[in-house]
Amino acid sequence: MQHSTENGRPDAGADDSTPPFTQLTDLASARLGGRAIAASDDFFAPKGNLVKPEAPVFIPDKYTARGKWMDGWESRRRRTPGHDWCVVQLGVRGRVRGVDVDTRYFTGNFPSHCSIDAKDNVTRTSWTTILPKTALRGDGHNYVAIGEDRPWTHLRLNIFPDGGVARLRAYGDVTVDWTRVGTGNRAVDLAALVHGGLVLAASDVHYGATDNMLMPGRAKHMGDGWETKRRRGPGHDWAIVRLGAPGILAKVEIDTNHFKGNFPDTASIEGIFAPDASLETLSSAAWREVLPQTTLKAHHRHYFSKELRDRGPLSHVRLNLFPDGGVSRFRVHGTVAR
Repeated sequence: MQHSTENGRPDAGADDSTPPFTQLTDLASARLGGRAIAASDDFFAPKGNLVKPEAPVFIPDKYTARGKWMDGWESRRRRTPGHDWCVVQLGVRGRVRGVDVDTRYFTGNFPSHCSIDAKDNVTRTSWTTILPKTALRGDGHNYVAIGEDRPWTHLRLNIFPDGGVARLRAYGDVTVDWTRVGTGNRAVDLAALVHGGLVLAASDVHYGATDNMLMPGRAKHMGDGWETKRRRGPGHDWAIVRLGAPGILAKVEIDTNHFKGNFPDTASIEGIFAPDASLETLSSAAWREVLPQTTLKAHHRHYFSKELRDRGPLSHVRLNLFPDGGVSRFRVHGTVAR
């Protein structure tokens, strides 16, 4: 499906397929601290739903005192000139590479168009349009690539003239001020999403998203981790993590919290220093052993420090699970390599 901009020309940045930018971090997610902080109107459904991490749901017979319950942000029908808007404070400052204005379950009540403005409170920039007025479809994803390369702290979603949006996803690259975060010899979690860590690839993502491993805090339940399907053939499962910055390792954590009958039997970690390498290059590169294959326990927080064979500098690490199973959190503590 092609979308159209306000002038009627096709917008090549939006289509029906899942674009590559959706593999990046959702900077607006409530899991990272994203918040909807202001809206022109949220009469039917609250603005906070926009940044909920889970997919929207529809409950046919659920109503409130104001009307049909909807899992999203929905304004009342506008009877005066203008349009509705919602301001979202991003959970982490970053460069937005693409957005999804998700209108799932909004059929006769979705906005006809939207636009997005952005600003950065760090550099005190004013609002800048990063997505011009663009046609939307109802009850579905609206993926649009963003060409602006500056980092932002806030987005303003404008809808024309009114209506409902289930979720706003802002996929991009986390911007980290390492002069502040990684000062001196203080070890930080270089793999954390909030520090720019990212899972580039994994052997299997059957039960849980790989990015769950890099989220803040401990897992709330078994679904809040990464779990592979049961392996029936030879080999083992793995995930490649690009660190937020190359670093010298101090300590590694593998947390199997909530994984009791399905945790990996053993695990190992490999590393490499190749900051600008493509995934194809990494797949054939010579990885170095960081943590030898080690027995894991169920529902347990494992720490490894003295066991580390190679402390870096490393730009990427590969977590290997033997033969399969689930990991709730993976932490790579270290100092930034200067």
